[in-house]
Amino acid sequence: MQFGSDNQAGASHQILETVLSANSGFTHGYGDDRWCAEATEALKQFFGCELDAFFVATGTAANSLALSCMVQPWETILCHHHAHILLDESTAPEFFSGGARLLPLSQKAGKLESRHLRQFFRDTSPEAPHTPTAKALSITQTNEAGQVYTKEEVTTLCAIAHENGLHVHMDGARFVNAVVSLGCKPADISWKAGVDVLTLGATKCGALAAEAVIFFNRDLAVNFIHRRKRSGHLLSKGRLFGAQFVGWLKGDHCLDLARHANDKAQQLVKMLAGFPGIQQVWPCDANEIFIIMPKQLAESLQTAGAEFYNWPVTALPAGKLFRKIMFL
Repeated sequence: MQFGSDNQAGASHQILETVLSANSGFTHGYGDDRWCAEATEALKQFFGCELDAFFVATGTAANSLALSCMVQPWETILCHHHAHILLDESTAPEFFSGGARLLPLSQKAGKLESRHLRQFFRDTSPEAPHTPTAKALSITQTNEAGQVYTKEEVTTLCAIAHENGLHVHMDGARFVNAVVSLGCKPADISWKAGVDVLTLGATKCGALAAEAVIFFNRDLAVNFIHRRKRSGHLLSKGRLFGAQFVGWLKGDHCLDLARHANDKAQQLVKMLAGFPGIQQVWPCDANEIFIIMPKQLAESLQTAGAEFYNWPVTALPAGKLFRKIMFL
């Protein structure tokens, strides 16, 4: 029973077949090939707009390089208190940006809310050069508590950020799961809502290793090619990235994969609801499930071979105290 992570499954056959096709013959290196060009065109069709897209192997590289284009070292990035960029990327955003600070605002809420941003801007009085200036907002879709931001929520957060001179970054490691959950178009919760830069993850949804940094605000991409090369994330056989995205996007395959994952999560939620002593912590909006259970039950399941993770108690909803252990 493997419930550890959506990283643990292999790649889809459609993506693997596309990679095998791309492996034949000779082509230019470093992304100057027909597969990367085709992938970029497919992304334009997927989002229904002009954009600049760059491919890397990991979500950490995608997020950190994207943010480095959006802030200066003396500026700050506003985020959720359990944002992946804050807790799970080993200070990589600070490293790649030269020191820009990440500032959590969510006060133990499941999602960043407009009230968090409004309170921050109401209470903050920047005094240059002594105090750091907020320059970017980062939101995660689907987020670390398994919550999906609606079109209206993304639009409102982006509007407040832009009104205060901030760029908006979206960590889209599970973006397609949110698209399926909401039944919307990819554009509705990205550029149409005001997102400037999206890191679109395919790895957690059927790819081998493929992430795209997508600039809807193309002015922010001006130095990205140098940042990617300088950091060692420019792959010589770039066609392997392009081919994965071609296979992932063809026939909306990515949405089919996300729909399957979301459906399986809902099936598991319904099954777990029938067991006494098991309580769901957050609503399951996409493909992540957070529950609490008695420690003895958890240990017996793990002994029997079930795999799932302990999750920090700081991820519990504000105002709720659980005398059990929370697991993912």
